[in-house]
Amino acid sequence: MKIYTKKGDQGETSLFGGDRVQKNHPRIQAYGTIDTLNAHIGLIRDLTDNLSILNQLVQIQTYLFTIGSHLATPENKKSEYLPALDPQETLFLEEWIDGFEAELDPLKSFILPGGHTLVSHTHIARCICRNAERLVVEVKQSDMVDQNILDYLNRLSDYLFVLSRYFAKLVGAKEVKWEPRSNP
Repeated sequence: MKIYTKKGDQGETSLFGGDRVQKNHPRIQAYGTIDTLNAHIGLIRDLTDNLSILNQLVQIQTYLFTIGSHLATPENKKSEYLPALDPQETLFLEEWIDGFEAELDPLKSFILPGGHTLVSHTHIARCICRNAERLVVEVKQSDMVDQNILDYLNRLSDYLFVLSRYFAKLVGAKEVKWEPRSNP
């Protein structure tokens, strides 16, 4: 099978189910950003050797593919062949967040992203996740979107924030507090 079909050369692509849409269609933007997030989480996996976190990240990436498949399929084309959306996945994120937070100092101010390559990439993934969430909300304004997707993305961005703090602790990176400058 060839990787190129030439069917998208005019700026259109197909959703699952066959509908042709412009490549800037909100569904394409949403699942494309989920794909970007998934690739960036793969980069984070490459930067850590913590087995427990690696397992979490693989589980997250797998579920992001499930979310992408749902976003790529219009509601009127859904079928039993799509992998199920499972609210338990959001609960896993909450458990992992709670586990990390138990080992971190309480957050008392905003912190600046950075301090170590691993920490920075995790913050970038958090930002990509927030963008994906906004794009899914845009899809939801004109089409049905399963609430489990929004719940998961919202919690995933929280997970990535807490994971960045946990990575900072593991690598000994100092968290820099945001201290706004006063106006002159």
